[in-house]
Amino acid sequence: MLGPMLMGLAFSFSANALEFRSIVPAKAILYDAPSVEASKLYILGQGYPVEVIVNLGEWIKIRDAVGSLSWVEGKQLSNKRTVLVIAKTDIKSAEDAASSLVATVEKDVVLELLPTNAKTGWAKVKHRDGATGFVPSSVLWGLN
Repeated sequence: MLGPMLMGLAFSFSANALEFRSIVPAKAILYDAPSVEASKLYILGQGYPVEVIVNLGEWIKIRDAVGSLSWVEGKQLSNKRTVLVIAKTDIKSAEDAASSLVATVEKDVVLELLPTNAKTGWAKVKHRDGATGFVPSSVLWGLN
């Protein structure tokens, strides 16, 4: 039975449903609390993927690729899906390591995540310069 403080509150938890968004402006300031009066922690650049931890509407608590938790204004985030390359990798023309090379991307490059029916272990991505193809999921941060 729920205590009197929890009566009337609805909670929704799902262990498998991670929510990722991306930074909208060229530079977004991250804070240690949900207020512009709070201490500024650091800045993330446009397109950087973040995991939503708590959504208060105007303020969202996020986790970045290195595991740091911070707060950002909700208007600074987009539903556009991006991923971060965590190890230098090749973008391939198909979901196969033996397929032709499209491009090579360095660690810490942000890629747009494209919808696909990719085989398990591969993600379809697009580089900001237009290169499109597949990379192993194991070298990306920001996937569900």
